[in-house]
Amino acid sequence: MNNGGGLEAAALPLDWKFSQVFGERTAGEEVQEVDIISAIEFDGTGDHLATGDRGGRVVLFERTDARDHGGPRRDLEMMDYSISRHPEFRYKTEFQSHEPELVHFWNLDLINWHFIYLIQFDYLKSLEIEEKINKIRWCQSANGALYLLSTNDKTIKLWKVQEKKVKKVCDLNVYPEKVAGNGSIGSSSISAISKPCASNGGCRVRPFGCSSDDFSFPPGGISTLRLPMVTCQETSLVAGCRRIYAHAHDYHINSISNNSDGETFISADDLRINLWNLEISNQSFNIVDVKPTNMEDLTEVITSAEFHPTHCNMLAYSSSKGSIRLIDMRQSALCDTHSKLFEEQEAPGSRSFFTEIIASISDIKFAKDGRHILSRDYMTLKLWDINMDSGPVATFQVHEYLRPKLCDLYENDSIFDKFECCLSGDGHRVATGSYSNLFRVFGCSEGSTEATTLEASKNPMRRQVQTPSRATRSLGSLSGVVRRVKGADNTGVDANGNAYDFSMKLLHLAWHPTENSIACAASNSLYMYYA
Repeated sequence: MNNGGGLEAAALPLDWKFSQVFGERTAGEEVQEVDIISAIEFDGTGDHLATGDRGGRVVLFERTDARDHGGPRRDLEMMDYSISRHPEFRYKTEFQSHEPELVHFWNLDLINWHFIYLIQFDYLKSLEIEEKINKIRWCQSANGALYLLSTNDKTIKLWKVQEKKVKKVCDLNVYPEKVAGNGSIGSSSISAISKPCASNGGCRVRPFGCSSDDFSFPPGGISTLRLPMVTCQETSLVAGCRRIYAHAHDYHINSISNNSDGETFISADDLRINLWNLEISNQSFNIVDVKPTNMEDLTEVITSAEFHPTHCNMLAYSSSKGSIRLIDMRQSALCDTHSKLFEEQEAPGSRSFFTEIIASISDIKFAKDGRHILSRDYMTLKLWDINMDSGPVATFQVHEYLRPKLCDLYENDSIFDKFECCLSGDGHRVATGSYSNLFRVFGCSEGSTEATTLEASKNPMRRQVQTPSRATRSLGSLSGVVRRVKGADNTGVDANGNAYDFSMKLLHLAWHPTENSIACAASNSLYMYYA
């Protein structure tokens, strides 16, 4: 995508290769529920990657290959070959972010947004909030420390991860013939008791009962006396919780997003969006509230929210009806009205029992330039231009082959699965997950026919199938070109005749901010690919 808002000329399809895997399962290995990955996020530099799981843990990885080619710039410029930047990460640290907690509710209406029905609690009721990490967002680093936000259904926490030097006491006043090396604290204390030292360095060794006048010491004191030294011989990573942002959401938190001002962030649940200051944990401001006076009039809920990447006053949020609202916080303190509304008009005669369910948007992402928004519903990926609210500029078919199976998917609740989406740093491609641990990469440049299907395994191209031709239609203007992209999934089996496994779903993935590298979660395994 270019800065003028149009879609750039098509780029060649990428050749994706396996990079590495963390937590790979062996054949027949049973996966514990708490180990399943529930969130993935690169930091702004791409040098760090964070994952969260259903057990409330956050695991950090750091990139290592960028350091392997260090050295003077002149030496690097003299090399007559290009440096291969094969992305490699290594485990950095992990910490327990959230624990299960028991929350009490007073006359609280809970919402299941799948069908928007109410459950009325009488008076005092208890609900256990699970520790699962819903979202992770990186904050700006400072003084060599890493900062990130993590949230479960109710509580948001700000974490600081930094290296701390481990201090050790060495050069103790011990005797080599008794203790090897520097000795231990225990042995030095024994020496101090058996051989007490005078203030001037002399060692007062005398029989019991003798007076101090009988004691003498060599001129210059005892040469073996050494003062203990405190040294820092190694470092360790320490994660500390700096802030806890709690008691601000009656419903489950589905999104958090950092502002470009570096000082504030938003958190969103089914009915409200709150604005926080990172330094103030006991106060937030409600900026969006879609809860009606009468809960029976509720028709849609908030499903995802994200700040604009460069304009600190703008944010977007999606709904269960398939619409995206762009709001400007400069208009009013409570943003009940939107600046722009993005939604696709329903085709006449196409409405069915499942229409609203499959139209519900599970995730939205701004492009890096802030000009486009990517949204994911159950069936498709849609790319929107924020300057054109008549419809998406591109639609990518992801689950069209499942349309005849919607009844079965409704029965087993798969129709409510929430797939995430992501964009490449240059805006030329988009990606999202699917079933059987598959994920799709589509080219969104003008004229692109790229529609790659990859499997989260060491052989990502194993399930590659032939991509059918694409149909396009125009809305009458250059910026209004809408492309209906038919992906590689119009049948229920892959090229090898294997049926799709709906129990193996790839919900979470992230694109490196500056390179063509994707990290995705398949159950408890983290797979990484590059092109």
